[in-house]
Amino acid sequence: MPVTDDGDTPTVSERDIDALFRRESRRVLATLIRLLGDFDLAEDALQDAFMAALRQWPTEGVPASPRAWLVSAGRFKAIDQLRRRARFDRAQDEIAAQLEGSADDPALLADDAIGDDRLRLIFTCCHPALAREAQVALTLREVCGLTTEEIARAFLSKPATLAQRIVRAKQKIRSAGIPYDVPGERELGERLAAVLQVIYLVFNEGYLSAGDQQVLRHDLAEEAIRLAELLVRLLPEPEACGLLALMLLHHSRRHTRLSDSGELILLEQQDRRRWDRQEIARGDALVRRALLSQRFGPYTLQAAIAAVHALAPDSESTDWAEIVGLYDLLYRQMPSAVVALNRAVAVAMRDGPGAGLELVEALLTEGELGDYHLAHAARADLCRRLGLVDQARDAYQRALTGTQQPAERRFLEKRLAELAEK
Repeated sequence: MPVTDDGDTPTVSERDIDALFRRESRRVLATLIRLLGDFDLAEDALQDAFMAALRQWPTEGVPASPRAWLVSAGRFKAIDQLRRRARFDRAQDEIAAQLEGSADDPALLADDAIGDDRLRLIFTCCHPALAREAQVALTLREVCGLTTEEIARAFLSKPATLAQRIVRAKQKIRSAGIPYDVPGERELGERLAAVLQVIYLVFNEGYLSAGDQQVLRHDLAEEAIRLAELLVRLLPEPEACGLLALMLLHHSRRHTRLSDSGELILLEQQDRRRWDRQEIARGDALVRRALLSQRFGPYTLQAAIAAVHALAPDSESTDWAEIVGLYDLLYRQMPSAVVALNRAVAVAMRDGPGAGLELVEALLTEGELGDYHLAHAARADLCRRLGLVDQARDAYQRALTGTQQPAERRFLEKRLAELAEK
């Protein structure tokens, strides 16, 4: 912080406070939600606290612990607000009295408690009683601090619809008495899985956006990575490490996934010299850490597959036998048709397109992937590589009818145009 001419009293500008707001507001909000037990009241208190800081700090100086000062100021602002409401609702007066009675408890503002509040907030926003869409929206709003308009744009919703979803989620938390805490060991596995899935959904929307304005949403992908980093720091479970590793390894290729004209570039054609080696190293270390725990799950295995790709010096050097083996392990933990499809593509790279095509066609015959455009795209590519032009064309057409993602559609249309020339 800057100091005055006499060097004694710290001073602060509006710009400094604005920077502090961007850096600390989510932490302060998480603690205020714990103390006040109400999302909306906490959000009002957060704004009031920073307004008070704007008024007082430039003349009175910066407190020794700005975050604790903001939490304390916000809580007293909330008590004042409840007192005003008490003229119309006596229950508000009782709540205010309870909050006032605990105002001097130093444990409430301890650094450890405030740190844990962010973790509590993530688990509250991702409670299984809430619909998945509500979990994602609430997490982005309350934990990440994205505006309603930003979240609506990211997920192709109207801001009013998204706002109502968030309101209903908060009402559900209040009416159902959803606890604001990290679950105990007995419930942790189930609840952690929901948290990880929400974070990964956010990342996937950034990795390949459903919108037609931006194919890649680096802001969302990076927000998901920040969430996972927070989770790993506060709760270093192996699968949390695995998810963070998976996202870092995928994100390391962000500058090579699109051409200058905005077209998708397949993995084997990307310029590996431009991959982010620092993120690859971090991701690889996290994978190894998770695997050594012997308590890893699907995210860690997917990250291990991504690490094999990332560490190969070129496409031809990729260890496809190891990747097939990892998919075998993944399928045992997560026996889904999509995992089987990805394994089939890896088998094609290891044993040739004929072997892969046989597996893909068997999966399509079973019917579960009949409407999955990537299954038809995989079949089309294998047919193309085998010289089966008519079958490749039909499969590309099926894939094209199954996706509305603009960049994917352009890629498939380009493939069809190339086949028309043969």
